[in-house]
Amino acid sequence: MENSTEAQKPQNTKKNKKKGATLDTFYGAKIQNTEQIEDNIKENAPKPSKGNGNSPQTYEEFESEMTKKMEAFWEEKLEIMQKKFTHLQNRYDETEKENQALKARIRQLEDNDRVKEQELIKQSQNTKKLEENIKYLTDKVIDLENRGRRDNLRIIGLPEKPEINTKLDMVIQDIIKENCPEILEQGGNIATDRAHRTPSTLNPQKTTPRNVIAKFQSYQTKEKILQEARKRQFRYKGMPIRVTQDLASSTLNDRKAWNMIFRKARELGLQPRISYPAKLTIYFQGKVWAFNKIEDFQLFAKKRPELCGKFDTENQRAMNT
Repeated sequence: MENSTEAQKPQNTKKNKKKGATLDTFYGAKIQNTEQIEDNIKENAPKPSKGNGNSPQTYEEFESEMTKKMEAFWEEKLEIMQKKFTHLQNRYDETEKENQALKARIRQLEDNDRVKEQELIKQSQNTKKLEENIKYLTDKVIDLENRGRRDNLRIIGLPEKPEINTKLDMVIQDIIKENCPEILEQGGNIATDRAHRTPSTLNPQKTTPRNVIAKFQSYQTKEKILQEARKRQFRYKGMPIRVTQDLASSTLNDRKAWNMIFRKARELGLQPRISYPAKLTIYFQGKVWAFNKIEDFQLFAKKRPELCGKFDTENQRAMNT
C-alpha cells in the first residue's frame, strides 16, 4: 500500500533551484536564463508512472513541443537583434560618410588657409616694397623741391604792413644795403625775380607776421647774403629780422626738431650748425661730428661724461610746458 502511494506521488527528489536571473539583451530585450527554462520544462513535464505505459511517449512529445517553442522564441529574438544590428550598421555607415565629408572639408579649409597665408605673405612683401618706393619717391620729391628753392631766401619777422607788402622787392634791397653793403660794393646782382608772403592769405588769429620768400636772380649773391646772416643779426630799420635758406615745409620741420639741442649746444660752445637737408654738426674734442637723427645724437651724448644729462630733451619739453 505504501509502495502504491509512493508511486502516485511525483518523483521530484531534486530540490527547487533558485530562479535564474534575467539577461538584458540587445536594446533592453529580456529573456529568461537557460537553466531556468530547462527547470520549468522538467517541472511541467508529465511524470512517468508505473501504471501509465504511454508516459515515455508523452514526455518526448512535450519536450519536442517545448523545443519548438524555444526555437521560435530565439528566432524571434534573433530577428529583432538582426534588425537592430542592421539599423546600427546603417547609422554607422551614415556617420562614417559624415566623418569622411568633415575630414575632406577640414583638409579643404587647411589648404585654403595655407593659400591665404601665402597670399598674405606676398601682400606683406608687396606692401613693404610699396612703402619703400613711397619713401624713396617722397624723399626724391622733397629733394627736388629743396633744389628748386636753392635761389630763395626766407625772411622771418618782417612787419606785416601795407607799405611793406606792396613793395617787397625794394624792401629786400634796403635790407641788403643796411646789413651787408659790401655785396653792393663788390658789384653783386641783388635783383630779385619775385618776392611774396607765405601763406598767401593772412590769418587774423595769428599775431606773428608771415614769412617773405624772395627768389634772387644770382645764386652767388643769395649765398653771400646767407653767409652774412649766419654771422650776425639782420635788421630792417632797426627791427630785428632773421634770414634763412628757403626749404620745403617737411625739411623745415625736420630742422625745427633740432632747436632745443641746437641752443644747448651753442651754450656749451660746441659750434652747432644745421647742414642740408636737416643734419646737425658739432665741434667736440677736436673733431666735427654729424648726426642725421636726434636719437643718434642722444646716444652719442649719453656715452660722453661731458655731455651726459645736458641734452635731455624730454625733461626740457616738460619744463617748458
